[in-house]
Amino acid sequence: MTLPRPHRIDLFIAATGLVGGLILWSFGLYVTGDHVFGQRWATLVPLAVMSGTEAVRRTAPRAALIVGTLAIVADQFTKGNLATVLMFTDVVYAAVVYGPPASARRIPYTTGLITVGITVVLLIWWQNALALLVGVLSGMISFLPAITGAIVRNHREAADAARLRAEQTALLAEMDRAQAVVAERARMARELHDMVANHLSAIAIHSTAALSLDEPATTRRALTVIRENSVAGLAEMRRLIGLLRDSGGDAEPGAVPSLDALDGLLAQARTNGSSGGLEFVLEDTRRAGGAALPAPVELAAYRIVQESLTNAVKHASPGTVTVRVGHGDGVLTVDVDSPYGKRPGPGAPGTGSGLVGMRERAELLGGEFRAAATGAVWRVRAVLPADEKAGSA
Repeated sequence: MTLPRPHRIDLFIAATGLVGGLILWSFGLYVTGDHVFGQRWATLVPLAVMSGTEAVRRTAPRAALIVGTLAIVADQFTKGNLATVLMFTDVVYAAVVYGPPASARRIPYTTGLITVGITVVLLIWWQNALALLVGVLSGMISFLPAITGAIVRNHREAADAARLRAEQTALLAEMDRAQAVVAERARMARELHDMVANHLSAIAIHSTAALSLDEPATTRRALTVIRENSVAGLAEMRRLIGLLRDSGGDAEPGAVPSLDALDGLLAQARTNGSSGGLEFVLEDTRRAGGAALPAPVELAAYRIVQESLTNAVKHASPGTVTVRVGHGDGVLTVDVDSPYGKRPGPGAPGTGSGLVGMRERAELLGGEFRAAATGAVWRVRAVLPADEKAGSA
C-alpha cells in the first residue's frame, strides 16, 4: 500500500500550525484551565496529531477529518491550544472542498446537527447562557468551516462546468465551421462542374471531329460550336470567380437558373450533339401558372437536367434524348432518357463526378436520385420535394 504524498502547501500549513502551537505552549497560553489531564505536556499530543492531519488535508481529507475530530475531542480534556482548534477548522474546510462529493454533502449537515446537539445538551445540563456561548463556539469551529467549504466547492464546480461548456461550445463551433467549409467546397465543386463541364465536353467532341474530318464545312461548323461554348464557359467562370472574390456581399446576386430556361438548355444541347446524331425532346407536364417552386428545388432540377444532357452529348448513341418534367403530389419529378449503346465517332472522357453531384443535389433536398441502364435506354430519374421545407434545406 502506497501512502499518499502530501502536497507541499499542506506541509507548510502543518509546519506553521505546529510552530505556532509550540510558541503558544512555551508561553503558557492555554485555552482553558485545569482539566482531566492537567499536565503541561498533554496539550502537545493533540497539537502534534492535528498538525499531522493538516499534512494530508488534500490527499486524504476523510481520514484527516476523522483523526482531527478525535484530536479536537482529546484536546478538550487538556488545557487546550488555540493552534489545535484553528487547524481543526481548516481540516473541516478541506474535507468539504477536497473530499468525495458524498462526504462534501454530508459534512455540513452533520456538523450542523452536532452543533445543535451540543447546545441543547449543555442548555439542559447547565441551564444558563454559557451553554449558548459554547454552542456558538462549536458552530464556529465545525459548522461554519463546513458551510464555507461547501460554498467554495460549489463555486469551483460551477466554474469547472462553465469552462467545460465553453470548451465544448468552442469545439462544436469549430466542427460546424469545418463542416461548413467542406459543404461549401462541395457546393462550389458541383456548381463549377455543372456550369463548365458541358461547355468543355462540347469543345472536346467538336474539336476531335474537326481534327478527324478533313471537310471545310464540318470544320467551320465545329469551330463555331467550339467558340460559342468557349465564350459561354468563360462567362460562367468569370461569374463564379467574381462571386468567390466578393467578400463584402455588396455585389448583386446573379440570376439563379430555373426550369423556365430548359428550352434554351435543350437548344444548346441540340447544337452540341448534332454531330453525334442526337435529337432532344422536352416534355414539360407542369401546369401553366401553377405554384412557384422554391429556388433551391428549381436550381437542383435545372442542374440535373443540364448534367444529364452533358452526359448524353458525351456518351449517348444516336437517337432521341427525352427530358420529362412533372409536378404533382408535392414532388417534382425529372426524367432524362437517352439512347444507351455503342457510340460511333468521337466521345469525351468522363470522371463520374457528374452522377455524384446530381445525387448530392437530390439528397440535400431530401429527394431521391437513380441513374441506371434499362435495356437500350440510360435513364436518370430525380424526385425532389416541392414544398417550402425543401427550399429551406
